[in-house]
Amino acid sequence: MLVGILKEIKAEENRVSMTPAGVEVMRQNGHQVMVEHNAGKGSGFENQAYVDAGAEIIEGPEQIFAKADMVMHVKEPLPSEYKLIRKDQIVFTYLHLAANEELTYALINSGAVNIAYETIQKADGSLPLLTPMSEVAGRMAIQQGAKYLEMAQGGHGVLLGGVPGVDPGSVVIIGGGVVGINAAKMACGLGAKVYILDMNLERLRYLSDVMPPNCYPLMASPATLRELIVDADVVVGAVLVTGAKAPRLVTREMLKTMKKGAVLVDVAIDQGGCFETSKATTHSEPIYTVDDVVHYCVANMPGAVAKTSTLALTNATLPYAVEIANKGWQKAMLENEEIKLGANVIKGEVTYAGVAEAFDLKYTRIVDLL
Repeated sequence: MLVGILKEIKAEENRVSMTPAGVEVMRQNGHQVMVEHNAGKGSGFENQAYVDAGAEIIEGPEQIFAKADMVMHVKEPLPSEYKLIRKDQIVFTYLHLAANEELTYALINSGAVNIAYETIQKADGSLPLLTPMSEVAGRMAIQQGAKYLEMAQGGHGVLLGGVPGVDPGSVVIIGGGVVGINAAKMACGLGAKVYILDMNLERLRYLSDVMPPNCYPLMASPATLRELIVDADVVVGAVLVTGAKAPRLVTREMLKTMKKGAVLVDVAIDQGGCFETSKATTHSEPIYTVDDVVHYCVANMPGAVAKTSTLALTNATLPYAVEIANKGWQKAMLENEEIKLGANVIKGEVTYAGVAEAFDLKYTRIVDLL
């Protein structure tokens, strides 16, 4: 199979979908790899490293889309790429379609085979290609929350860890999954008072066992959230409904009860956000203020630490990319349930229920297309 690695064009996105080491593995499996010029530069991987691994460097995306059997990105295709996607071409990347109607229709019209990193799922419910980026984003959420609490950044001047004789800051984390536990680890490590909310009692028992004494796992409810955010210095939105739009859990009315200069970090913004006042921002303009509350809603947070993120992402995606390339998408889905769950839009048919529900589209079971 001819595999194309595209340069990211989303604002301030420096990750790349495959490292030179990944190219070498692809070559060992008998596949050709084209890499767009300088695709890896932002992550510290020069063109020559890809050439040494056996890749061909291609000047622009047009040639890659025109020739490759499978194209790989980190972030979703952008409007300038829609017309380049070919019928029957495999597009393997993060898609987050339930929050992007325009892209959904573009992929339907393309007739391509669109497989989403974020909905590939193991039998235990874990999301192996979302997990490494969720780990990065969870840890970054606290770094960003702590930074924007500084008065020069618009916050109200609280040090999350406090100092001897002074109370630490209060952090509320909505969601106890991968993002939530990584955010909690960072916040607890700084010495903050941390509340982590989840609706799964078994998950709360686990968090109670593994987290330090300054972390308080609580059953999530609107009443509990209303009570906690009044005193919160940082609120992290870490809610995920796999492949579907995130629920709006913090309302505008709740926002009005918060401290002036508190910080909201919406890690769920890729899926539409879990705060009513959320809108996607970029690394160059990461924040805005509503009702004197600072909102950080960068849609590609791990892109700020591109080298770490690229290495972590390739570790997770490469085995699936190799399997799809080795077997073709149909055989790979027939033999691997995890890859089958990655099918979002296949040859014009919406094959992921959460996406169909988001836009009231016809849902087609992937098994009917295999």
